[in-house]
Formats: sequence, C-alpha cells, structure tokens
Amino acid sequence: MKYKVAGIVFEVKLEAPLCEMEYSPVVQDRIARASRGEAGLDIRPTRAGDDVPHRTLIQTREEILPGARGLDLSQYAPFICDSGDPAFTITVRRGLDKAPQLGKLMTHVQSQLPYFSIYEHDNCPRFTLDEHPETGEPSAILSMSEDFRESELYVAKSLGASAIVFQLSTALMMNFTYVSALKGVLLIHASVIGYKGKANIFLGKSGTGKSTHSRLWLENIQGTDLLNDDNPALGFAQDGKPCVYGTPWSGKTPCYRNVCAPLNAIVRLEQAPENSIARDSGLNAYAALYGSVSAIRWNRPIMDAITSSVEKIVSSVKVFHLSCLPDRAAAELCCKEISK
Repeated sequence: MKYKVAGIVFEVKLEAPLCEMEYSPVVQDRIARASRGEAGLDIRPTRAGDDVPHRTLIQTREEILPGARGLDLSQYAPFICDSGDPAFTITVRRGLDKAPQLGKLMTHVQSQLPYFSIYEHDNCPRFTLDEHPETGEPSAILSMSEDFRESELYVAKSLGASAIVFQLSTALMMNFTYVSALKGVLLIHASVIGYKGKANIFLGKSGTGKSTHSRLWLENIQGTDLLNDDNPALGFAQDGKPCVYGTPWSGKTPCYRNVCAPLNAIVRLEQAPENSIARDSGLNAYAALYGSVSAIRWNRPIMDAITSSVEKIVSSVKVFHLSCLPDRAAAELCCKEISK
C-alpha cells in the first residue's frame, strides 16, 4: 500500500502471512471524514495523567468485522495514495533471525521508551527497536539501504498484531525523518492547533503541557481545531512559505488528519507560576525549533538540510516563549499575542 504524507510518498509491504485488516462501514466512514480534514471522532489532546485512549480509528471491539484479522493500519488510511514513485519502501517480515548483521554500534538511545540502538554496516543504518531494559533483546530490527530508499523491518515472532503496528510506526517515522529532511520537510515533536485557517505550533519537552495547552484552546477559544498532537510535519508551500501537515503519527491522540495549513506562529512553552509571553528572535528562536526536530543527528548531509530548513522557517514566522499556568487565561493570552 502507498501513502503520501507532506508530499512524500512511501510504501508498506507486508510479507505473508502478515496482512492489513479489513474495516467495518463505521470505521470506513470515520477514515473518509478524517481524509477530508474532519477529526472523525470527538478527539481531545491526551494530557499527562489521562487514561490512554485507543491509538487507532477503531475505537471498540464492536467496530471490528466478525472474523477480521490482520494489522490495524487505520491511522494510515487517510493518507493512502494511488500514484507516485515511493521515496522509500518498508517491507515487514516475521523473525529476527532473518535480519542482516548489525555492524558497528554508533549509539544507544535510552533516555526514554522505546529504547533503541543504532548500528552501521557498509554505510547502511541498522536499528534495534524497543530493547528490553534488562536483557537488551529487541522487539524488531530495522535495516535501511545506504540511500534510505529500501528498508526491511524484522519483527519478533512473539509480537502480536498491535505490537507489530507499533514497531512499524516507529520504523516509518525513522525512515521518514531521513528522507523528508533531504526534501525540506521536518518531522517535529509538537502539538498543533488550527485557528482561522492557520496553524500554531506548541513546542516543549515531554510533560511541559503541550497537549494541555492545545486542549485549553479547544475548550475556550472559538473556531479552533486540532491538527496533530505529537508529530506534525513542517514544510514549504509552492510560494515558499512555511506550512504544517497532519501525519499518521499523533502520539496517544488518534488525530490522523490529511490536511495542510499555513504556519502562523511557533510557541515554546514553559511552566511558570504566572502567565507571560515574549517574542523570541535570533538564536533563541532557532534553538526553540531545532531542539524539537525529530532526527538522527550523526548524518552530516541530513543535519545540514535540517539546519537550512530551520533557518528559513524561523526567519519568516513569529516565534514566542510562553511562560504559563495550565489555565484558560494562558490560552487567551497566547491567542491574543500571536494573532496580532
């Protein structure tokens, strides 16, 4: 199946007996509405401490067709496309024993789950994904070609369908960041609110309150909608101006909208005992966005491309630093200032 995200086409191939799940009429309708830019569900950003919702457009067991089997890729369905040469292809195979040799260890990433390690063999990246914190045994191994166009994901035989989808999503995001950066598209860690036809990006470390702030906009400011709650893509429209794309990756919030909106403002959030907002510029503005770009930072051509894109974006849009409480006043203050 081919998908198109932020103008970039990629393909997913499932080696038998793996296959995609068929969808009930209820879910098909929800997918169609999401494809048109409608949320399809009563979606609210998932804040720290919330009960974890379904990460899929299938919400209950009753919405699954009787006897249906396969991988639930409904989060990708709004992005299905029928044409275009894939910028990269991922083939999913069962069995870690089929994976090629890993090669030289480059780095471990163990700051937060899922843990993974990066290797290199003959200039080709290899990743061990979702490593067990004690044994180091991975749940999957991702192998990319040197040009990142051909990838294979080997999943452990013990993984269930939902776990395979999780590993596939991780692999697709990684492959997308490599390919998209070279094409001027950045995958970032952020929550995005649409307001009056434009997108506003909220940045910050995990737990800062990005989703909480987005929810405050939705609950208190008329005419807002959620574009993405975890990993939107930043790119450039045909006129060269920055724009924001919805993606199939939205963290714990099932907001998979195939939409694009002009970028109005970037807001870096920080928890504080009172609300205040100030304009960022220069190095502070650059650092605010650069630190939120999803990237493997040891590849020089990719990092050069990311640096160039970040410079273009922050030089043409407003960047703010919002110190705030998790309250309605913070959302109203932010809206007032970035709308000027």
